[in-house]
Amino acid sequence: MEPTDWENRIKELEKENRILRKKLETSESERNQLESLNQKKESLLQIVTEEFRDSENILKARMSTLEKALENQQTMQLKLIEAEKMSALGILVAGIAHEINNPVNFIYGNITYVNDYAGDILKLLAMYQDRYPEIDAEIEAFIDKIDLNFLREDLLKTLSSMKVGSERIREIVLTLRNFARVDEAEKKPVNIHEGIDSTLLILQNLTKEKPGHAAIKIVKNYGLLPKIECYAGQLNQVFMNIINNAVDAVRERDQKLSIGEIEANPSQIVITTSILSENWTRISIKDNGLGMNETVKGKIFNPFFTTKPVGHGTGLGLSISYQIVVDKHGGRLECISAMGEGTEFVIEIPIANSRS
Repeated sequence: MEPTDWENRIKELEKENRILRKKLETSESERNQLESLNQKKESLLQIVTEEFRDSENILKARMSTLEKALENQQTMQLKLIEAEKMSALGILVAGIAHEINNPVNFIYGNITYVNDYAGDILKLLAMYQDRYPEIDAEIEAFIDKIDLNFLREDLLKTLSSMKVGSERIREIVLTLRNFARVDEAEKKPVNIHEGIDSTLLILQNLTKEKPGHAAIKIVKNYGLLPKIECYAGQLNQVFMNIINNAVDAVRERDQKLSIGEIEANPSQIVITTSILSENWTRISIKDNGLGMNETVKGKIFNPFFTTKPVGHGTGLGLSISYQIVVDKHGGRLECISAMGEGTEFVIEIPIANSRS
């Protein structure tokens, strides 16, 4: 090969070499650009992921807030329903008591006069018989027909029985009015025992004997309590909720026992009141039902929690009772229970209450 050919060949190789270098430089630049793009993509993906995670957390927080708001709204609605039911019951009871009160007072007020009048007439009749022993046949026949001697004895007994009955009705009316207390929105010193007795009267139909159910024995161990400053109507609502639950508990127990077992250990609810300390009183309502386990006992004051079947209560009775005792009266409400040992609810409230 000639020198010229070598030179040309070298020049071509150098040219190819320059071309390859440019290609390599271009490839390197493209690779760097690609790496840069990948980094940007990863950075953007990270930003998007973080933003999505933040949005998800915000959404969860908002959902949680909405769920709590919905639950609170449902709680308030059911509390209003429960309060309306108790208010309606109070108004109904007060209305019935008012309607019964007037005619009963009329009967009670006049029966004394009727008794005196009857006594005077019988006395006058006896005086006539003494003064005029000779009577004609028609009068004698009528005396025999009406059995005058029996009538004399039984008339005063009947009037006496009517007086006792009217007194009992007056007591019932007074008890019903005491339970309702719809006109007492402020705290007043009241007789707690009257509130318990009025509640028991309202629930009397649930505790008395009926086909398939033995009577529930109510044992009242009342201590010497002063008047308690409280919201009487609301406290009566607490008694209503707790005693009603106690009735359900002992009825459930009876369903699982034989007649012989029930007779040997009758269902009962024991209500005990006492002075706890200088300014505190204690009310215990205890049943001998089936009792409850620790899991159930830990939830009974929660809104909506209930052990009853669907359609048998809202699960708010004890929750509202807790608020009335603790929040409204500054007291304490405790549940003592164990499986097979019954349940006791203990209410402790100040005698002179300063909460509004």
